[in-house]
Amino acid sequence: MEDSEIIKLFCERSETALTESINKYGALCRKVSGNILNDYHDVEECVNDTMMTAWNEIPPKEPAFLGAFLAKISRNISVSMVRKKTASKRSSEARLCIDELEECLPDSANSNIQELLEIRDLLDRFLESLNTKSRVIFMRRYWFTYSDEQIAAELSVSIGTVKMSLNRTRKKLKKYFESEVMRYEKR
Repeated sequence: MEDSEIIKLFCERSETALTESINKYGALCRKVSGNILNDYHDVEECVNDTMMTAWNEIPPKEPAFLGAFLAKISRNISVSMVRKKTASKRSSEARLCIDELEECLPDSANSNIQELLEIRDLLDRFLESLNTKSRVIFMRRYWFTYSDEQIAAELSVSIGTVKMSLNRTRKKLKKYFESEVMRYEKR
């Protein structure tokens, strides 16, 4: 079934939309959550929560790409679950990824929604500036939360290559954010 047909079912409040979404994108949502959570029961809970969130958000939202929409919801729910579960211990791969990226953010960044939107836009522009290999490694690490070993295996490169690429990219990202903050403060 096409995405537009599934979205139409959501808008009509037909429960078939949920069945079709799981059939078409359930594996994607499980993969995204599984890379973050590494626990079957938590993954299934996140997939169920993803479908419930989609049910509540469509309408009024009508995403252009249903798969990306569901993957994003799944990722956000999974990251929230990791944050709750690892509030006192920081052992999971996802928590490690979050910590690595937080080091790149400028000190002035806080949870102000406008600043978060600006950071998202800056990150999008930064990612566009990277070469394809660096961008793929970065996205697999920080969006899909693949381990260094998983990335290396999938791209047929050494773990050292992955680690070096991520290290260099984080340094570039930090410099990029700092320069953008300085430019913004000069206004």
